[in-house]
Amino acid sequence: MHPFVTTDGLELRLTRYAGGGKGPVVLCHGLGVSSGIFTLDTIETNLVEYLFACGYDIWLLDFRASIDLPASSARFDADVIAAIDYPEAVAEVRRLTGAASVQMVVHCFGSTVFFMSMLSGALQGVRSAVASQATPHVQAAGLVRLKAALRVPALLAALGIDRLTAYTDDEAGWMDRAFNRSLALYPLASHERCTSATCRRISFMYSLLYKHGQLAPATHDTLNELFGVAGMTTFGHLARMVRAGHLVDARGRDVYMPHVARLAIPLRLVHGGENDCFPPAGSERTLAWLRAHNDPQLYSRVVIPGFGHIDCIFGSQAATRVYPHIVEHLEQSA
Repeated sequence: MHPFVTTDGLELRLTRYAGGGKGPVVLCHGLGVSSGIFTLDTIETNLVEYLFACGYDIWLLDFRASIDLPASSARFDADVIAAIDYPEAVAEVRRLTGAASVQMVVHCFGSTVFFMSMLSGALQGVRSAVASQATPHVQAAGLVRLKAALRVPALLAALGIDRLTAYTDDEAGWMDRAFNRSLALYPLASHERCTSATCRRISFMYSLLYKHGQLAPATHDTLNELFGVAGMTTFGHLARMVRAGHLVDARGRDVYMPHVARLAIPLRLVHGGENDCFPPAGSERTLAWLRAHNDPQLYSRVVIPGFGHIDCIFGSQAATRVYPHIVEHLEQSA
């Protein structure tokens, strides 16, 4: 483990699994979770084990949104993570390994921040990347668009609610229990409904993040260990992007998209074919945009049938149906 302190004084964490001479490859998690999504022990083979077996020097980044860090309790938007956490983490990996450049595998909010950091010019030393589910073009599902249009994060913040959490327990107060019961009314397809209060909270916070059929029962039973707090400031920034349909800064300004030339590296976009949070149309638009402005041969896109969002990372079949597409791309510049 390699903790490091950012220039604005927060302690973040890098965790190394030295599987061989390929890489280094930096893995970045999403919002309201931690790097633990890559090291799950409830599936036969997780992503770290898979990459380790392929000979990669793996570095897990827990940036300030990680639920495993005290930093997650602070208020922050995506801009600050793109400007500070990612560039400084990659610089630290390069310093510790002596590598001239790194590869990256980035998921969801971690992917959003990756593109922002690259497009801003802050992130240097990345020679190739795999982006899972989130791309510069933000094509959100209907319920996500509705919550963004209604300014739900701003409304909740005005009511004094500065964060949401997926964590709950049986000893919670009556208001917490009432909230859990009310989420039974949240609109989901009948085959995706379940009795888990944590699962319902996850869907309320983000929309349905996985196909239940893709999760091992043990994974579903321990979602409370994987998901936690996420701040309203961050949700508000994401809502701005949803309304704009593409990356913008926290004030809504179009400061990222004009710099597409900075994404002239080998990129693979991986998308769940049944992603109920950010449908595959977003990565399709991004692929066309990238190919129109840079060398088309740099880019590829894989849509995984039958998968949703985060089940592409820790679904029970991810090792056979998703991970090979990640490694195939990494091998080209390993």
